[in-house]
Amino acid sequence: MDSAEYERKIAQRFAAFDQDGNGYIDRADFNAAAARLLTEFGTTARCDKGQALYSGAEAFWQGMAGIADVDGDQRVTREEFVGGAVKRLRDNPGRFAEIARPFLGAAIAVAGGEGDGRAAVTEVERALRVLGASAEIAGVAAQSLDTDRDGKVAEDDVVSALAVYFTVIEPDA
Repeated sequence: MDSAEYERKIAQRFAAFDQDGNGYIDRADFNAAAARLLTEFGTTARCDKGQALYSGAEAFWQGMAGIADVDGDQRVTREEFVGGAVKRLRDNPGRFAEIARPFLGAAIAVAGGEGDGRAAVTEVERALRVLGASAEIAGVAAQSLDTDRDGKVAEDDVVSALAVYFTVIEPDA
């Protein structure tokens, strides 16, 4: 991969987290993602699923800040994201699962509604669109997450796929 391709991928990954587009990732971005998911699926913040989603968003934010917020200002800049999150998650993909699973599991529960850790492909596609993916990308991604082709997406598949997505290999120097 050349440096231009690397920079493009990093920009996409950073933008996925920077929900409000203000140039940094912070707690508000994670809370905004949770709020949009709850609104889309008609779930209240005070119910068990809503509370789990907000708790998961907080855990995800705390994990991200812990590995990337170098200066401790409770914001992750693009530079901190590249230097901290991307490199550390590439070196330890299990860490991504650890910090992302509470949010992703709760998001699957909100989208799926059945309590079995799975959601219909169409509902995952909806969730991805709400989180900022284009309709085309959301459709392809949701279909690819249905690894056993049963029309459902499992939490483990989402966690694994996102870990791979956020692992960006640096170009050769």
